[in-house]
Amino acid sequence: MAEIAVEVVAVERRLWSGRASFVVAQTTEGELGIMPGHEPVLGQLVEGGIVRVTTVDGETVTAAVHGGFLSVTGEGVSVLAETADLAEEINVEEARAALTGEDEAERARAAARLRAAGQSA
Repeated sequence: MAEIAVEVVAVERRLWSGRASFVVAQTTEGELGIMPGHEPVLGQLVEGGIVRVTTVDGETVTAAVHGGFLSVTGEGVSVLAETADLAEEINVEEARAALTGEDEAERARAAARLRAAGQSA
């Protein structure tokens, strides 16, 4: 099975890195699916977007990402987010509470966190 190296990094930490068979990211140009051998591309991640990585073991790693870039090269895929949260680390109650706040950007982040955690906003 073909595979690619993937890194999901936020400003404050590396969230995940490993080998994958598929990556899906939401960019300002639309949703991109990346498989091994993909042409090089640079995309701007949307605020309140989701990144899904299918590992070579068939597991799915999901992260809510907020701004940043997706870089695809011959060596692999890098997701460089301003902030990001892995699905299993998301506090659903806190995210739901943030949906009622006045800050539009924070509401978008909260909605993305809920989607990443498999919850509806």
